[in-house]
Amino acid sequence: MNRDELVAFLDEYLQISAFPDKSSNGLQVEGKEEVERIAFAVDTTLRTIERAVKGKADMLIVHHGMIWGGLGYITGIHYKRLKALIENGLNLYAVHLPLDAHPEVGNNVELLRLLELEPNGPFGEYKGLSIGFYGEFEKEQPIEKVAQVIAEKLDTTVKTYEFGKREIKTVGAISGAGGFALEEAHRKDIDLLITGEFTHADYLTAIDLPQSVLVAGHYKTETLGVKALMEVVGAKLGLDVFFIDEPTGL
Repeated sequence: MNRDELVAFLDEYLQISAFPDKSSNGLQVEGKEEVERIAFAVDTTLRTIERAVKGKADMLIVHHGMIWGGLGYITGIHYKRLKALIENGLNLYAVHLPLDAHPEVGNNVELLRLLELEPNGPFGEYKGLSIGFYGEFEKEQPIEKVAQVIAEKLDTTVKTYEFGKREIKTVGAISGAGGFALEEAHRKDIDLLITGEFTHADYLTAIDLPQSVLVAGHYKTETLGVKALMEVVGAKLGLDVFFIDEPTGL
């Protein structure tokens, strides 16, 4: 498939222009004009680039790109990554907040689906737009049961902070670093916020509100949207696709 046609499809499907984002979403580094095989990963690292090249990919699609609003000096690790991309003609396409928020393949709708929940509405306002969703169980669920399901289906270690409710009816999902949504969750009577990471400041906010939180890992919670997008691209466009797993344990 022609690269520019592929990029136009991705830009429109993911609605990248709708989101104010420090990530430079879209085609960050231009490579080969024809794309037959695409690698998908959460992060842009030398390892993911090298594995994409080894897997004979023509494009690497990631959640965390290499350019966050612009590049300064092309030295050090920036030089090494850019050099590896250009020398191998590997296109780099990044999609950050638009992938978190996407109603079909987004990280946050996929997090809810792990619990067999469909979104009841938007949640997690960030710079004027909601990037997450909330859902509701038919009956209250013990927080331990919710944690067990997430741990098993994501193959991750989870930690719960049971500062608020322990019997869960409503769940809000914000992948990655979702601490910014703590007060909104409490204000909207969302029983449990599921996110990826939890900082010292987040802990203090949650305990004071109080708000129950389930933390499942920044990396693991953001594999979901990448994999779901990969399936759509493979099925709709008939391209060869594969996922590069580079877990951090964080």
